[in-house]
Amino acid sequence: MTLRTAVIGVGHLGGQHARIHAALASEGLSRFTAVCDVDEARGRKVAGEWGVESTRDWRTLIGKVEAVSLAVPTESHCEIAAGLLEAGVHVLVEKPISRTLEEADRMIVAGRKGGAVLQVGHAERFNPALVALRPHVTNPVYFEIHRVGQFTARSLDIDVVLDLMIHDLDIVQWLVGEEVEVISLHAVGIPILTDRVDAANARLEFATGAVANITASRVGTEKIRKMRFFQPRDYVAVDYTTNHASISNLAPPTSSPWPGVQTRILKVKDVEPLRAEIKSFLLAAADKSQPLVSGEDGRRALALALRTLEQIRDHTVRSGVSAYLQNA
Repeated sequence: MTLRTAVIGVGHLGGQHARIHAALASEGLSRFTAVCDVDEARGRKVAGEWGVESTRDWRTLIGKVEAVSLAVPTESHCEIAAGLLEAGVHVLVEKPISRTLEEADRMIVAGRKGGAVLQVGHAERFNPALVALRPHVTNPVYFEIHRVGQFTARSLDIDVVLDLMIHDLDIVQWLVGEEVEVISLHAVGIPILTDRVDAANARLEFATGAVANITASRVGTEKIRKMRFFQPRDYVAVDYTTNHASISNLAPPTSSPWPGVQTRILKVKDVEPLRAEIKSFLLAAADKSQPLVSGEDGRRALALALRTLEQIRDHTVRSGVSAYLQNA
């Protein structure tokens, strides 16, 4: 059966989901049938672009579609996703999976009850540079990561940790080992343009001895998405923005008695991460297989993000910054 699909929430990111669902449907992978948005005018506009139906109530989609992309504010993730999953509708929910671990657990249980696939939208796992690099990761020891974005009026309902840093918390956990415990976590963060944390730094230490230093900011003057890490004999560099990945190590000596450094540029396929993510979701939904980024993966990333925020709140109290933060 060809899956009937819909997109719930067609703002900036949801609109991109709709575009890709329409493209995949044109290739015969699915049947894009509807969009849903509480803003009726916006929903009708996007629906008109792709020749699908429009609704304001997600509940009307039950029985009419088999899989949905959910791109609504985080506060609504649990209610909508759990309702759909229990009804047997497969859900790709944007990150973070939810506001709390309790909500994440409810969503995971709902998927099991309904026999439906729950995938979480950590799109960086589908970045072509990281896909090319993943087979070469052996024993990462130290990470240095910077994720900086220019300020926009989007996603201001959450702070930079849940908005941007959570991508890198997920990636680091994935590369070190999903079951490896984070034994130490220290973090600082400050509000700059909003009353939430706009810039933050976290230092994680894993049970294996691996250490990650992660900086995230949404008030930069340029877009930076870079990760560097070291493993025995290798220095690895990834630029998510340019889809560049390289591995440097010692080269055997030639005319000189001293060894040099050789750098290998990895071959990277030119694939849009969001498209790869949605296609992966539809394939998992079609045969009800384990998605590449499961609900448990999303919960794990959320747990690290919440630990980071807890450390930041403790620091803001000591530094006197808490007076500037909402819900500090």
